[in-house]
Amino acid sequence: MTKDAAGTETLGRLAHFPITIFGITMGLFGLALALRAGGFGAASMSVMWISAAVFLALITLYGVKAIRFPAHVAGEWSHPVKLSFFPAANISILLLSILLQGQVPAISAALWMLGAGVQAVLTLVIVTAWISHRAFTPEMMSPAWFIPAVANAIVPLGGMHLGFIGISWYFFSIAVLFWSILLTLVFNRLIFHDPLPGKLRPTLVILIAPPSIAFLAWIELTGGTIDAMAHVLLNLGLFFAALVAIQVPALVRLPFALSFWALSFPLAALTTALFRFAALSGVEGYHMAANGLLVLLCLIILVLGIRTVRAAMAGDICQPD
Repeated sequence: MTKDAAGTETLGRLAHFPITIFGITMGLFGLALALRAGGFGAASMSVMWISAAVFLALITLYGVKAIRFPAHVAGEWSHPVKLSFFPAANISILLLSILLQGQVPAISAALWMLGAGVQAVLTLVIVTAWISHRAFTPEMMSPAWFIPAVANAIVPLGGMHLGFIGISWYFFSIAVLFWSILLTLVFNRLIFHDPLPGKLRPTLVILIAPPSIAFLAWIELTGGTIDAMAHVLLNLGLFFAALVAIQVPALVRLPFALSFWALSFPLAALTTALFRFAALSGVEGYHMAANGLLVLLCLIILVLGIRTVRAAMAGDICQPD
């Protein structure tokens, strides 16, 4: 292959560098949070810095894509599934801010303010796109649509630590509203319409994330109290985990795609929620369950990392849909 041909091929791949790739950093930062919640501080810090390096590389590449190929970015923005992944990059910023709370407070606060501001704008813009875009059909709905709602629920995890109580309740309220709306729409799509296509089937695991993150946010908002609502949210997370577990045999038979990273962050969120519940309630069974999920999470991310590197080396990731 000539130098010019190689350069053209590289540009072609960059044009198709997918916004969905930020599911990787969501999963990695989620693992760091789960490790921290489990008391594995040194491992958490190591994973956090690796995650930050990966995120910096990915956001740089996507920034170059936005400059060189704005039409491709616009195409992703108008896509019914990919649109919901734009907050995924911002979720990574919010998660990093939470991880840095006790290490570099000033940077943590700056990242949280950036992430909260961007999320406020993204929520308004995405919801506007949803209600004004008449090309959407029920078949375009998938659990990936939960990502913007999850992003809003993450904001209080850092906001309460910084003393932004009113703002944290604002984001939590939005998260709960759109989680309930989208949950109804997603189940309507799953029950009354054709099954999800292969590449989107792993996004079923995202069902676990909203109640798990909402539980963690609720605990922060209510001062660490295990009340009735906390029980409801955690048990909804456990129910969806059981529901998704039944789908695992079918999922493992699917060919690898970036959408498989949808397995990572929701499981990390539930693991963190179980560790938090165990610490506050003192019930050892929840701590044992959290440790078991943490081991599973580490194995899943290891496998996903290996499969992603192999797919990238084979040129299977940055390809037209």
